[in-house]
Amino acid sequence: MADRGFTLDVAAFERLEASRKTVQMQTQELQARRNQLSKQVGQAKSRGEDASALMAEVHAQADKLKALEHELDGVQGELNDFLTGIPNLPHASVPAGGSPEENREMRQWGTPRRFDFAVKDHVDIGAGLKMLDFDGLHRAIAQYMLDVHTQEHGYTEVYAPYLVNAASIFGTGQLPKFEADLFAVPRSDGEKFYLIPTAEVPVTNIVRNEIVAAADLPLKFVCHTPCFRSEAGSYGKDTRGMIRQHQFDKVELVKVTAPATSYDELESMVRDAEAVLQRLDLPYRTMLLCS
Repeated sequence: MADRGFTLDVAAFERLEASRKTVQMQTQELQARRNQLSKQVGQAKSRGEDASALMAEVHAQADKLKALEHELDGVQGELNDFLTGIPNLPHASVPAGGSPEENREMRQWGTPRRFDFAVKDHVDIGAGLKMLDFDGLHRAIAQYMLDVHTQEHGYTEVYAPYLVNAASIFGTGQLPKFEADLFAVPRSDGEKFYLIPTAEVPVTNIVRNEIVAAADLPLKFVCHTPCFRSEAGSYGKDTRGMIRQHQFDKVELVKVTAPATSYDELESMVRDAEAVLQRLDLPYRTMLLCS
């Protein structure tokens, strides 16, 4: 946790866990007592005896039990909120570090261009001179990626919804930590839908709550969607051209595989993404992000 830049409040956890155990034990004892009394009521009635005193005690126990169950729900909710705020443990291959300078460069491809004159960005050159059709190029690049990944890399293209429920986006790790970066859509029942920040969310959830046959692995999906992020382009830069704004398009790769082969599949997927950059003759670096 320290490597992740996270301080685990052990005392707070112990306090919540102790409270949960106490209330849960009291609840279970009262449930057992209620069941015992209910059984005694049935036995008394079967013998033709007056069971009113026992029934009164059952009703009294029911009120106490209802209060305890409500208290237990509250404690368990607090504990769950605490636990879901704890980040995943970093893999052994992840370098410890607290800034981008401590990311590890894995490899380079190509050589960035150098010019002996002041360069302009692609918007000024292309659109300004009416030499670049951004809408056409935008679609062409996305289609090119889809063609390469489906026809050559073995991915299956899927179409995914742009609105997802909270359970789906929690399962892929955006909730609760990154809720401020999401666009929420209120529902009449008080719950929320969320505009997807990446196709990874709905595509990963394709197999949620399913048992996938090992023989079918890996499942390889590619998906082209708009992505919606409230933090993108919010710092006075990156607000024009073919870069991330509040809504931008992305072609996403997702693999579903067994844990034992996950890192091999990850490396293969990264190479599939790199292949597109190489074909477009775009120099790049592949970085391993620090903790």
